[in-house]
Amino acid sequence: MTSSVVAGGISCPPATPALSVREVTKVFGVMKALDRASVDVYPGEIVGLLGSNGSGKSTLIKILAGFHQADGGEVRVDGEPIVLAAGLEARDHGLRFVHQDLGLISSLTVLENLLIGSISTDRSLTIAWRSERRRARGLFEQYRLQVDPDALVEELPPIKRAMLAIVRAVADFPSAAVDDQGAPGDRVTRGHGVLVLDEPTVFLSGPERALLFDLVRRLSADGVGVLFVSHDLEEIRELCDRVVVLRDGQVCGNACLEDVDDEAIVRLIVGREVAQFAKEPRNGSGVARGLSVEVRGLSGPGVVDIDLTIGEGEILGVTGLSGSGFEAVPYLLYGALPADAGHLVIDGVEHDLSAFSPDAAIDAGMVLVPADRPADAVVADLTLADNISLPVLSKFVSGGRLRNRDMKQACLELLRRFRVKPADPQALMGALSGGNQQRAVLAKWLHLDPRMMLLDEPTQGVDVGARQDILRMLRAAADSGVAIVCASSDHDQLAVLCDRVIVFRNGRPRRELVGDDLTKHHISEAGLRA
Repeated sequence: MTSSVVAGGISCPPATPALSVREVTKVFGVMKALDRASVDVYPGEIVGLLGSNGSGKSTLIKILAGFHQADGGEVRVDGEPIVLAAGLEARDHGLRFVHQDLGLISSLTVLENLLIGSISTDRSLTIAWRSERRRARGLFEQYRLQVDPDALVEELPPIKRAMLAIVRAVADFPSAAVDDQGAPGDRVTRGHGVLVLDEPTVFLSGPERALLFDLVRRLSADGVGVLFVSHDLEEIRELCDRVVVLRDGQVCGNACLEDVDDEAIVRLIVGREVAQFAKEPRNGSGVARGLSVEVRGLSGPGVVDIDLTIGEGEILGVTGLSGSGFEAVPYLLYGALPADAGHLVIDGVEHDLSAFSPDAAIDAGMVLVPADRPADAVVADLTLADNISLPVLSKFVSGGRLRNRDMKQACLELLRRFRVKPADPQALMGALSGGNQQRAVLAKWLHLDPRMMLLDEPTQGVDVGARQDILRMLRAAADSGVAIVCASSDHDQLAVLCDRVIVFRNGRPRRELVGDDLTKHHISEAGLRA
């Protein structure tokens, strides 16, 4: 398949698309979330769907899943027009979805999660557990997923949860060859279905993503059409055959990946040139101005006897393979995870980390931006004013009453300063895109003028434009003297943001990279060889 970047079309093989979205429009009030958008996915093809936050990707997925009704256009599956009004109907048409949160119930077993929505019963209307367990094992063997059907989902590592969600989605895909009206010997070829993956890799490390992609490729080889939604160009290029770009609700680009470079895709996503965030010396030599934070003997879940120093205005990256312990460092330092032992000295004051808490951390001038934004960093059902004011709510209380007007005005100033859209204190946090939510989280903490900032995957799940803005915000915070610890599996991000990177293995720091050694390649290599 060959093509160039075009708006609204690509040369395709003479086959019927497994999924064809034609001229679909969706309007919310005065806003067009989708404007005559057209996307095709062919059997066995993996199509990457890209676009900035608010570009219309989520609206398109929700229309396919039946959560929204399109205001115009049509959707065809295997050439047949369909009407999607509920998730069950989408499933009946061979459309399957795996979202970022995976849709698993952690307190239930693997088997119970697998059976949700399609439980087989015997004649006494009880679940045939023995046969279901046997079927599950056969299914896991088919997809090379090594997991105990009776294990609790909350006990599974992230990669097995993600693979379980995909296996559950495709478990009852229709067969490619089925009897035509029951006539013996007459067979017709029909699609194997379409799998929509909506950012399922957000919480996975690089090696884990490789395992997940292997499963997706095997499904594609079996004829399943895949629509893969991601913000990560590297992921898209690694997995997909073709890319479709949405901007302002319209398809602004559609091309085979072999025919287009990353710079052209980025221009399509944001609608302009985006200067890459460059590594620049800071504070003259780029060396921290003085010792700000010292960590001695930190031990806890995943780490053993760690010593660290972080200078004033220094950005220290910590990384490693999944499970190497680096992920726990921000939470142990903040008291969000209980430490077994260790001491933290910040601005000359020593704290016992085994008795530390988030309240004590905030009092010491520390803030934490966690990786799981929806669960740990925001309250989706509260307004931006409520979310941003939470750490300083007492400032807006007089005589036992909340000064709402003052709180909203202070919030508005922060929203404008940190370029959060919409800059509306009354907007619900959950209505914002991922990038704008993260800007709001940074606004909440940075306006406290912290001495130390702890970050876990700070640009996870945001588009390329928001990523650049967030990195600049963090660089500006460091330039003002904030000591920053950034835990991340994004080696490219670490290479351009950090002054120093420490690579973990088996719960301990194994290598330190600075200067000319601080490159994406060297960080990745150190993670494998540390």
